[in-house]
Amino acid sequence: MNSLTLKKSLLPMLLPILGLALTAALVLQMRGPHGGLRSLGGFAGSAGSAPAPASNPSASPADPADRVIAEGRLVTYPGAEVVVASDVAGTVVRLLVHEKQAVRKGQLLAELRADDVRAELAESRARIEEAAADIRFADVDIARAERLLSEKVGTQETADRARRNRDAAYARRDTALAAARRLEAVLAKTRILAPIDGVVIARHTDAGERVDAGAALVTVADLRKTRIEAEVDEFDAGRVGLAAPVTVTAEGYSGQTWKAAVEEIPDAVVSRRLKPQDPGRPSDTRVLLVKIALQEATPLKLGQRVEVTIAR
Repeated sequence: MNSLTLKKSLLPMLLPILGLALTAALVLQMRGPHGGLRSLGGFAGSAGSAPAPASNPSASPADPADRVIAEGRLVTYPGAEVVVASDVAGTVVRLLVHEKQAVRKGQLLAELRADDVRAELAESRARIEEAAADIRFADVDIARAERLLSEKVGTQETADRARRNRDAAYARRDTALAAARRLEAVLAKTRILAPIDGVVIARHTDAGERVDAGAALVTVADLRKTRIEAEVDEFDAGRVGLAAPVTVTAEGYSGQTWKAAVEEIPDAVVSRRLKPQDPGRPSDTRVLLVKIALQEATPLKLGQRVEVTIAR
């Protein structure tokens, strides 16, 4: 058998071997450094691996999950807004302040008619003087009775009666003093004074009107002591922390924002007080009334609705 014949007889046997060798070489070339298959033409070489995500330099770092948005309103700190009312019923004879007027603590705001109280007070003071005169006379009478008794001229009954008259005079004086103090207190209540420094933000009555005890006359607020009360949905309660930075916006002030910070987180949720502006939001959600301190001056008005963005 010549060499040509030998080659022709071996060729069918060598072809499968060459095919297997080429396949093995291709597989080794596709394997990565850790045994995973490389991708060819956009196809993944391994079902358990995924291509690395492409970086997006224009993506914003402010993820909505990292902030809480809520509605709120501008309020005063506790004690910085007072509704001044009348403790007694009567007719307002003078209302001495108007809205937006600055007032000082102790300043007279209004006065009720008190002619009858003044008359009763004058009568009580007259009774005090009368009782004082009776006391002076009783002291003289007692001294005389005791002198006569020591001289064996007077009787013990006369001395005892003089002492009784003096004690009765003291009792009348004390009763008149108590009545006078009561009337002075009533008279003081007819003069309504400002309880704090602030600005009159509302007048609830006018001169000439009759008011009942407890009726509101004016409202005074210290506008230097304001903060925001935000209604955070109870589902976001765990995402709000003390001292968290806050951004405040309000309708009517386009493009303006103000810096603030969370200063108080209550321990209980309450019913919503502000009707949500978004019709898609439920109105019966219970909320956490988070108190937010403003860190800069704002043109916001007391009671004005705002929107706050609380960073986590």
